[in-house]
Amino acid sequence: MKRVSIQGIKGSFHEDATLKYFEDKEVEIIECSTFKEAVELVDNDKVDLCVMAIENSIAGSLLGNYSLMRQYHLRIIGEVYLHIEMNLLMNKGSICSDIKEIHSHPIALKQCIEFIQKDFPDAVLLEKSDTAGAAKALRDSKRKDVATIGNVRTSELYDLNIMEKGIETNKRNYTRFLILTKKSNGIVSSNKTSICFECGHYHGSLANVLMIFSEYEINLTKIQSIPILGRPEEYSFHVDLEYDNREKYEKAIHKVLKNVSSLSILGEYKKGAMPR
Repeated sequence: MKRVSIQGIKGSFHEDATLKYFEDKEVEIIECSTFKEAVELVDNDKVDLCVMAIENSIAGSLLGNYSLMRQYHLRIIGEVYLHIEMNLLMNKGSICSDIKEIHSHPIALKQCIEFIQKDFPDAVLLEKSDTAGAAKALRDSKRKDVATIGNVRTSELYDLNIMEKGIETNKRNYTRFLILTKKSNGIVSSNKTSICFECGHYHGSLANVLMIFSEYEINLTKIQSIPILGRPEEYSFHVDLEYDNREKYEKAIHKVLKNVSSLSILGEYKKGAMPR
């Protein structure tokens, strides 16, 4: 049985993503309070894998998680997309007009900010480490003037009422999660790769690299720049590549190597299916 670390507790979106990715396979989920703790368990061989969110279609990229991947030299062996539906949750016997505070993960709050500003403009927003943890804390507090944000499963696990369903700003709200480990899985039938590279700090250096992928008919699905610590105005670039022809992909990587100062292949894996 695989041991998998996640940030969050039972009922969190990270747990949902883990169960979705592994489907009918048995896994032991290890709950962690922070992303750093989750990846450290992989690094110390206390778990086999880590499932970690990397971007959301509304809130954007989790830049700190890119840094954690590099810091701990983790490899990507898969990905899973989760459709995120947010709900307003309160303790039983509560009413919405009594809401003074809304507690949740900062990204969950951001995803629902239009609803909050419209319906509860005076509510104090308090950031918590994860949605399920905020729900559990609300249940334990028994407070009736506080609401939280979470999924249906969270409401069931922590015996909370769903006061409003689907409060996320954009109904096509998806979070992408990466499956991380210490060692490559050696997939040769991959159709997606994540790389990180640095190029010269001069006119056209990045454009030259990107044109190589175009030349070999490789689709760039994401480009994320990350500041390089201690080197002002210099960046590393995280790029996701999709391809149908392995040979063209390998030729492109070989050519890119001649045009960058450093390049790391973070993982070669199967593209995750986008939920409908």
